Amino acid sequence: MQTEVTSNTSELQASAAGLPQLHEPRNPGTDLDLDRVMAVQVNTSAVERRCATLPGRRSVKKDHQAAWLLKAVSMIDLTTLSGDDTEGRVRRLCAKARQPVAKDTLNELGLPDLKTGAVCVYHDMIETAVKALHGTGIPVAAVSTGFPAGLSPVHLRVAEIEESVKAGAEEIDIVISRRHVLTQNWQALYDEMKEFRRACGDAHVKAILATGELGSLRNVARASMICMMAGADFIKTSTGKESVNATLPVSLVMIRAIRDYHEWTGYRVGYKPAGGISKAKDAITYLALIKEELGDRWLQPDLFRFGASSLLGDIERQLEHHLTGRYSAANRHAIG
Repeated sequence: MQTEVTSNTSELQASAAGLPQLHEPRNPGTDLDLDRVMAVQVNTSAVERRCATLPGRRSVKKDHQAAWLLKAVSMIDLTTLSGDDTEGRVRRLCAKARQPVAKDTLNELGLPDLKTGAVCVYHDMIETAVKALHGTGIPVAAVSTGFPAGLSPVHLRVAEIEESVKAGAEEIDIVISRRHVLTQNWQALYDEMKEFRRACGDAHVKAILATGELGSLRNVARASMICMMAGADFIKTSTGKESVNATLPVSLVMIRAIRDYHEWTGYRVGYKPAGGISKAKDAITYLALIKEELGDRWLQPDLFRFGASSLLGDIERQLEHHLTGRYSAANRHAIG
């Protein structure tokens, strides 16, 4: 069993979480091309049909399922974004990022050094997370720009990014101004995203679209294209605070925008679904969608992340079941 699972996941041994610019040229962005943006259309019914059939058509079992779940662990941005976050909670989360699955389970599966993709926290917790993750190679991601609404003054949002980078965050998850999308002010969205990218410097920037508040899949597709034109390293679905977060239809629209951008410019942009992904079987469905639409290159931590916390607990339960044939109680796999 160990040999089979290890052979299915051998690339994980060399796949440390990292920034896109460490693996290939970083997306520099392009000039704003409004003709290309306005040409973007979405067939909503076709998107929904495609997504409705995916979970039933793409199912993996036994060793293959374990391999996909181990892959998913390596691409989780382990997240705590609560008003009652404490330094102790963040340190526990970082310990879980360093050892995401029980040591004996990982040893038996042949991946003792498996880690999560990143740890995502508020600005005030960056220093604590950086210290807790020192020497692990796990980057700290910070949510900035007036998260989650993104309605603070622009100069304060830019200053927040700069302070987060100065504090040690290697990744910055910014939120766009939804009103620019809803009013079709594409120039304002482009200028805003470009300024946020400038403020990030060498830090890797993920643009959160808050897709549940954008009104239509066409708006999601156009906002995705604008953010990539302005230099986003990743595009991300949600803050996790909206009433509707990551969904398969939204994901399909965003990753097809990524594919179109890559075909146009030659630059790869990453994708991060966030909010509402809490079950191992859902993680596999998202990975299958990425594999089918973008290919194996995007199944690495530098180009794909899950924004999640409870997801890891369910994956750990499924891996234990794979080895023992028994399901353990969820409270045995607390993540914090």
